[in-house]
Amino acid sequence: MPLSLRAAARLCLALLTAHYSLLTARAQAPKTYTSSEILLGLKKLNVVGSVMYIAAHPDDENTRLLAYFANGRQLETSYFSCTRGDGGQDLIGPELREQLGVIRTQELLAARRIDGAHQYFSRANDFGFSKTSAETFTIWDKEQVLADMVWVIRQRRPDVLITRFPPDARAGHGHHQASAILAAEAFDAAGDPKRFPEQLKYVQVWQPKRLYWNTGSFFVKPGEKMDGYLTLDAGGYNPLLGQSYGEIAARSRSQHRSQGFGAAAQRGEAIEYFQFVKGTPAKTDLFEGIDQTWSRVPGGAAIGKMVDEVIRRYDASNPSASVAGLLKVRESVNTTLQKAFNTYSSREIPNIEFLNEAQAELIGAHFWLLTKSNQLGDLLKASLGLHIEAVASEPTIAVGQVVSINSAALNPCDVSVQWTYQLDKSEVGRSINVLPKGKIKSNLIKLEVTPTTSISQPYWLTGPSSIGMYRIDPKGINTLDGFGFKVHNWVPQSLIGKPENPSSISVWNQIQIIVPGINKPQELEFETPVQYKHTDPVLGELYQPLAIVPPVMVNIPAARAYVFADQQPKQVPVTLRAGQPGVAGSLALQVPSGWQAEPATVAFTLKNKDDEQTVNFTLRPLAGAAEGKAELRAVATVGNEKYSRGIQQIVYPHIPTQTLFPEATAPLVKLNVARGHTKNIGYLMGAGDEVPEALRQLGYTVSLLDPATDLTAERLARYDAVVLGVRAYNVLDRLKTQQPQLLKYVENGGTMLVQYVVNRGTVLPEIGPYPLTLSADRVTVENTPVTFLTPGAPVLNAPNKLTPADFATGWVQEQGLYYPSAWDTHYQPVIASHDPGETDKQSAILVAPYGKGRYIYTGLSLFRELPAGVPGAFRILANLVESGGK
Repeated sequence: MPLSLRAAARLCLALLTAHYSLLTARAQAPKTYTSSEILLGLKKLNVVGSVMYIAAHPDDENTRLLAYFANGRQLETSYFSCTRGDGGQDLIGPELREQLGVIRTQELLAARRIDGAHQYFSRANDFGFSKTSAETFTIWDKEQVLADMVWVIRQRRPDVLITRFPPDARAGHGHHQASAILAAEAFDAAGDPKRFPEQLKYVQVWQPKRLYWNTGSFFVKPGEKMDGYLTLDAGGYNPLLGQSYGEIAARSRSQHRSQGFGAAAQRGEAIEYFQFVKGTPAKTDLFEGIDQTWSRVPGGAAIGKMVDEVIRRYDASNPSASVAGLLKVRESVNTTLQKAFNTYSSREIPNIEFLNEAQAELIGAHFWLLTKSNQLGDLLKASLGLHIEAVASEPTIAVGQVVSINSAALNPCDVSVQWTYQLDKSEVGRSINVLPKGKIKSNLIKLEVTPTTSISQPYWLTGPSSIGMYRIDPKGINTLDGFGFKVHNWVPQSLIGKPENPSSISVWNQIQIIVPGINKPQELEFETPVQYKHTDPVLGELYQPLAIVPPVMVNIPAARAYVFADQQPKQVPVTLRAGQPGVAGSLALQVPSGWQAEPATVAFTLKNKDDEQTVNFTLRPLAGAAEGKAELRAVATVGNEKYSRGIQQIVYPHIPTQTLFPEATAPLVKLNVARGHTKNIGYLMGAGDEVPEALRQLGYTVSLLDPATDLTAERLARYDAVVLGVRAYNVLDRLKTQQPQLLKYVENGGTMLVQYVVNRGTVLPEIGPYPLTLSADRVTVENTPVTFLTPGAPVLNAPNKLTPADFATGWVQEQGLYYPSAWDTHYQPVIASHDPGETDKQSAILVAPYGKGRYIYTGLSLFRELPAGVPGAFRILANLVESGGK
């Protein structure tokens, strides 16, 4: 039997695994489209060409060029980022590492919804700043990152590859260099059947036409002319969108809020420069010699003429008038596909895991037919003005529980539409409805979440990661962690490269359209994610993904390390949260040998969903507790199942709410640390960090300062030390006027500790009592040896006798960043260290006596080390706030 059109449509959706179509945006309000945006989509339907931009991180992409390619040239445009930006700093909150990576992933998706490109990633973990590609490739699994890049190229089949960076030191960051090196290798490997042959079960080899580097004046020497490069003007104006590509780019780039990359709109000419790297060089245009019309598709010339006719007849005041023409185009595309599919099995193929090599070859040969078929479905829905959504009655649901889903549809036009829907391609909730013009039709579905449904953890965070790679295994290998818990790292090959998980639950919609002039009803299928919708009194109507949660969640305070400087016990609060009603069991705190947690177990019963119960365990080190860092874990037992994941929601207005399920673990630190005279500390938060909690763990009383009211010499006088959080001088405008008050506090005898400040965008030119020139200098090798420049310096000796090991042993990601490059002689440098092959950096700690007090600047990455439970970081912090022990 031939493969049905319905099966073909689903196969199309499954195979375009990371294709975010015109209308599909997970966790977003159903988007409405203006008639001019529909016309732009029609024009794009008639362009058969593709381009892929490659770089290392979120915010590396050239958003203006992406906007130009996607909307000006109407190309299938993609951005491949090697990492999710997990190693950066966070300007909008305290999230770091994996949580920051989730934020930056969503910021990229928000940017792509504006500029019209698609987003992809590799499995590389952004481990922080790297100075060379050689260092990067000692931490990344180069072959795996290359495989991911090749996999996406083979799926998306770009005609042209473009890199943001050169493959050498001019790129600056080692990740930048590495992305360009990998792109050049992927250019060749994607077309070589001997490279990554395991992928050919699902995709076919693909050879792009050419590879270029998108260079610019920032990569050339001062005064060097930009002659001999291929150029294009990406600064044009798009009348259908009412914006220039520079304006679109500014809105897109401004989604990178966690990095502080708000951008001003640019209008007018904007010349982009390109240097040839590989393939067939172009003389005047990046895409010369590449047929971008339907003629490149066998039998496609006639389809192109049909699309031309739809565009010619398009009525901006009545887009639904184009439905008949679009259905004819779609019928022609699907007829061509049907002929090809007829030679293969009639079995419906829900995802690419079931393809054989012959089918994969078929998919490769008909990539553009599949892509354009998907676009046609989007354009038909947009032209009809259909509004369809599926809304869950609650934001979370546990496995085995029943969720109520309201599936609603509205047909605002005169075209006769019949709507059939069902859940996840099954017969559950199947209903057939006629959609009369202008009336909402809604139906209530009740669905039991099956035991095989996974919790909604981002797929790259399902198991532990290494420093350089997320461990995602398409082969399905399970391992055990240190507590004997099974770690499930398997994800299907179809997810590799995708920016996020598919929707946990979806409604499949089948639209039957009856149009005069077409003999039989036409069917259109598409997927609608089930979401939760609520109304915020300030922000209005909001959508967020429906999250599948465990029956019970186990939460330990985030970003807290439990630090024991003596034998005194500490309280460890563990909060249980019910994912479903009527959950009961026992809770225990698992600790390493030499530690004691009381009580041993606690029984719990949570009657209602979302009920919480907090249990305070008393934790103390015994005589045999080893010095250094260990780990504790909270475990809830319900029946025969054990649960050790909590729940964390990341909520910001510019991205959909993200729900994560972190392991209920925390660093456990036993160390010898002394305290001196300091008791009360005032802490002025900057961009956000967890250092105040670390100070409390050491026994200090910490008060968070209000920049509007507390920054006066009189109010500050109550504190023994004042600490400024990371990037305070970048984000707190109040410091422009209150800096004299802070310095007055120091002059009167106080200790002021300033943590790292980014060298660009400070709110005032001088952040210290004497001249200090900030720079981007850093030491990226976290365990690089440290030497003491002034061994007798008070901050190295009191109240704790520090050793070089305190500055290196167990450190994570980097040793320090944004070190000053020049400083007044009043500042005393204390330590020195350097990355391999470089000279010493001596400004990780600068101490300046000022009046009766002391001003200290440090670029040490304490904001990373303290939450990670690095023992030496706590000892260093104690000495810094004690001002050397008066």
